[in-house]
Amino acid sequence: MIAKTQDETINEIVQYFETYIFENHVTASLNTHSKLKNYNINPIVVKYLSKVLENEYSPLGIAKALFYPRVLGTSINTSFGTRIQNMFVDLKIAEGSLIKGMDIEFVDKIDHRRKWCQLKSGPNTINSEDVKPLIRKFTDTINLARTNKAFKRINNTDFIVGVLYGEQDELSMHYRLIDKTHPVIIGKDFWHRITGFPKFYDGLVKNLQTSIENIDTQDLINVGVEALAREIQVSQLFEFKKS
Repeated sequence: MIAKTQDETINEIVQYFETYIFENHVTASLNTHSKLKNYNINPIVVKYLSKVLENEYSPLGIAKALFYPRVLGTSINTSFGTRIQNMFVDLKIAEGSLIKGMDIEFVDKIDHRRKWCQLKSGPNTINSEDVKPLIRKFTDTINLARTNKAFKRINNTDFIVGVLYGEQDELSMHYRLIDKTHPVIIGKDFWHRITGFPKFYDGLVKNLQTSIENIDTQDLINVGVEALAREIQVSQLFEFKKS
């Protein structure tokens, strides 16, 4: 198989982001999140948030209270994590892991050892209660793997957490605890190890920025909110005072 250049790999990743993350997000925002049936609504909280956003309890205020956090928060963050794992496999940058609990496998381009990796988005994406279960999972997985002759030479540093963006000094204390047992590899270092290109991360960020600047998101928020507000207006779930 012919090795890809840094630019070829970056272009493939950017195209993947455009198709499976950015365009999917726009489509879901308009086709899913602008539909009232797709929300479980807390009637007390939504009234308060409507007042905060519009200074009144109104269909538009409720629509904003529902639509904004879904589109600008949970929706994109959830799809990002799922798609990234698939992306590494689909683009043959890594392999899907055969070991339960690990996301991907790849040969580290720096130490040339095979790594079993659990992927995380950023340097503050786990809580204190996640630390012990993660370390225990890694330990149990290593012990189980060593019962197979093919994995006899596995050591703790072969099981890693790969953090997609950020700097080493930005890692939360929870990641630092994990790093004492299993390497937490972040940002530039992670992308270097998985692609073999020292400056890959910088090039990827730059090209993704250009791609984002060219995306047509004009009126995306307004169109979605207004469609949801119209549904709320005609529904019988809410009672509004007549002026």
